[in-house]
Order: sequence, then C-alpha cells, then structure tokens
Amino acid sequence: MWSKAKDAELMAIKRKDFLEKGFELFSTKNIDTVTLTQVAEAAGYGIATLYRYFKTKQDFVVEVATRKWEQFQEEYKESMPQADNGEMAAAERFAFYLESFLELYRKHSDLLRFNQFFNVYVRDEHVDAGTLQPYRDMIANLRERFHAMYLKAAQDKTLRTDVPEEEMFSTSLHLMLAAVTRYAVGLVYIPENVFDAEKELKALKEMLLDRYRVH
Repeated sequence: MWSKAKDAELMAIKRKDFLEKGFELFSTKNIDTVTLTQVAEAAGYGIATLYRYFKTKQDFVVEVATRKWEQFQEEYKESMPQADNGEMAAAERFAFYLESFLELYRKHSDLLRFNQFFNVYVRDEHVDAGTLQPYRDMIANLRERFHAMYLKAAQDKTLRTDVPEEEMFSTSLHLMLAAVTRYAVGLVYIPENVFDAEKELKALKEMLLDRYRVH
C-alpha cells in the first residue's frame, strides 16, 4: 500500500544508489569521461529517473563530493571521538587532525583519487560558487573545528599562535592532502629496495607538528 513515508524511503534509496555508483565510476575514471547515462545504467535506472533528483551533471558531481567527504568526517569522528574533546590540549587535537589524513591514505584511496579528479573537473568546467556551496559548507565545518583548536591554543599555549590561523590551516591542509593523494595514486618516486609510504607520511606529519607546536 502506497504511503508518503514509503515513497520517501524509495526516493532516498534511489538517490543513494545514484550517488554511490557515481562515486564508484568517478573515482576510477576521469569525471569528464563518465556520462550521467552511464551512472544511471550502473545504478539500474533510466536517465530520466536520475534527472528527477539532479538537474545537471555539475550538481550531481558536487553532491557526490559533499556526501563522501561528510561520510569520512563522520567515520573519523566515531573512531576518534577524543579528537573533539574540549579538554584535550590544542597540540593533541592538531596531531589528531593531521592523523586524519593518514587515515585517508590507509582506508580511502578511492576518495583521494576522486578528489583529484574533482578538483580538475571544478576548474575545467568553471563550476560556479552557487553550485559549489554545499561542498563549501561541508569544508566550513572542518574549518570551524580547526578554529576551535586554534582558540584552545591561545589558552593552553601548546600550539603557536604567532602564526596566523588561516596560514596554519591552509598550509597543513594542502601539504597533507597533496601528499596522501600523490601516494594513493602512485605519483611518487619508489626506490628499488626500501619503500615505506606510511613511514614517509608520518614524517611529514611530525614535521608539521614540530613546526607549529610550542617547544
């Protein structure tokens, strides 16, 4: 028997199917080469059904990105709830923040590959600010947590606050994300004998900690 609740449940299932299949295809191929028709077929629906949920490919790609990054943030918060503990020192919270990038490398290389394709797609397709807003709102949540850590540092003096907050956030985000992405997609020098990717990434984490921690 039809009901609004059942209809809403089925719609949510279809939307999730589209987003999951879209991510699966986008993380293995260049986003430009994947059509919405291919996404719809992979999800087991027709293209007309997909267009009931997403107006354009840009809208769809941005929602895929937003959804997958939100899922990772929630997963990491659940696995390391102490990272948001207000009693934890700022330097410890910064260490957890940096560790989240290593978690990306260990468990979510597909997300890192997707993110690389996503950045290129956004640039080449000139995706406007309005379309990107949901994604930027998601990034803003991460930024707010970093801000709370920086305010904590002003109190407990375990992290440097002579460095502007925006500089610390941008530098640590871009260096760590660029590094784990390159390792995930294999764009690094691999010596013939000894190679330990995680050891090298941990070294970068320690260098950033050393740079910003108060000694």
